[in-house]
Amino acid sequence: MKNLRAGCVKVRVSLVFPFPTCPGAKMTPFRSLFCCLFSLTALLVIYPGHAVAADRPNVLLILVDDLKPAIGCYGDSHAKTPNIDALAVRGMRFDAAYCNQAVCAPSRFTLMLGSHSTSTGLYGLGSDLRGTIPDAVTLPQHFAAAGYRTESLGKIFHVGHGNHGDPQSFMAPHFKDKVVEYLDPASTDGGKLTREEALFTNQELGRIRQLPRGAAFESPDVDDIAYADGRVAGETIKRLQAAKQARANDGTPFFIAAGFARPHLPFCAPKKYWDMHDPATLPMPVRTESPVDAPKVAGKLGGEITAYKPVPESGDVDGTLARKLIHGYYASTSFVDAQIGRVIAGLDELELTDNTIVVLWGDHGFHLGDLGIWTKHTNYEQATRIPILMVAPGVTKPGTATTQLAESVDVFPTLAELAGLPAPRGPQPIDGVSLVPVLKQPAARVRDHAYHAYPKAKLGRAVRTDRYRLVQWKGEDDASIEYELYDYRDDSVESVNLAAKRPAILKQLIAILETHDEPVGRNRKKAKR
Repeated sequence: MKNLRAGCVKVRVSLVFPFPTCPGAKMTPFRSLFCCLFSLTALLVIYPGHAVAADRPNVLLILVDDLKPAIGCYGDSHAKTPNIDALAVRGMRFDAAYCNQAVCAPSRFTLMLGSHSTSTGLYGLGSDLRGTIPDAVTLPQHFAAAGYRTESLGKIFHVGHGNHGDPQSFMAPHFKDKVVEYLDPASTDGGKLTREEALFTNQELGRIRQLPRGAAFESPDVDDIAYADGRVAGETIKRLQAAKQARANDGTPFFIAAGFARPHLPFCAPKKYWDMHDPATLPMPVRTESPVDAPKVAGKLGGEITAYKPVPESGDVDGTLARKLIHGYYASTSFVDAQIGRVIAGLDELELTDNTIVVLWGDHGFHLGDLGIWTKHTNYEQATRIPILMVAPGVTKPGTATTQLAESVDVFPTLAELAGLPAPRGPQPIDGVSLVPVLKQPAARVRDHAYHAYPKAKLGRAVRTDRYRLVQWKGEDDASIEYELYDYRDDSVESVNLAAKRPAILKQLIAILETHDEPVGRNRKKAKR
């Protein structure tokens, strides 16, 4: 009981900060306090004996918004990402990693809960985590229960679109900064509140379409700290300094999550990062039409991209504008790469490298005009494939890579095992598996497919093997089911839906899909088969 009491006191004190806002704005302070104390009590009951963690490794979790594997270490010769490339050299690169839903808020829920969106019903940008699963134990809460001090900076949980994140997941006050940010008054019609700024700050949500559109890109000649990601990097370094001192004082290890906004739209980055790329040499989409025989529900027209000028509100993007947008994506990726480099350099200078697990994760992929689609919100390869890099001192070998299929939900159990913590067990469903065997041996296999989903007029659920992707689009009844099947060995750009042409393969993949539980509906009820 000695360790339990010590941990209880430590965690109770450090959880004082989130009380006024936990879990959401609609809660009274008393109810919020009760909720946080109830969650804490549950954590201490579940993890007795793990409250003191002086001998455990630190964790630095780096989250990057809309980052696809358009990175040098993933073989993209056009990318200028020396810092992410250098981080990959330190540990393991996952070449076949996939998000579980290609949109910000649900993807971050899958990471933090270890649960598929089809297991929780958290499908939307405005999904309320605590309203849906009040006693969920998130990844940082799991570490806090084991004696870690947990902190967050930048974009971790999605805040905006009516969503207020999850303040109770972290002990220290969150360092919040902007996702949508402009420096040039011309980008905002002279300083007006734009549609996307309003959405990401929960302002004017009832009249978004009446607000002006902001610019899709800008490139002022400014220092890095003029934009949010530069400030988040600087504050992360300060938090690392303070965390090192705290550990020296009382042995408390840290779990710090740092989230970066770029390359999320708008593509606003200092001019020097735009100048690093020759737009004439950047790759244009190979195919700009939907796959032959693909169901209509699978595609996407317009969407997020139309919230930005000069993109036509019809969503039609010509070649000249497409090249500018692609230039903006690569420039924004170079900008965030530089900020990640600053953080890793700070980690090195503080001599924390040898006892800190570092994970870099992109929340989902990004269409750059391929299949005629921009941004995300699909079940296709460009929207779902993500970068995952893991550096675990004493476990990962430098410069290794694996083709093991991995999912966002796997990060939670992997970090828990690396830190010597018990495996997560909810109360939310745990769909992830630990990747530690793969970190030790790249040829090891812990799963034979990746799973993801996206809800549209029908719910699209998908399995991705090392060669194929099956997508099942299902409405209210079995008669409305449609399928997509793609063979990436023969057709890497998804030009033809093979579902009607390969019935034997289709049957095999449907059998894999059916090993997953029935999806939870958007009203948190199990969907009918």
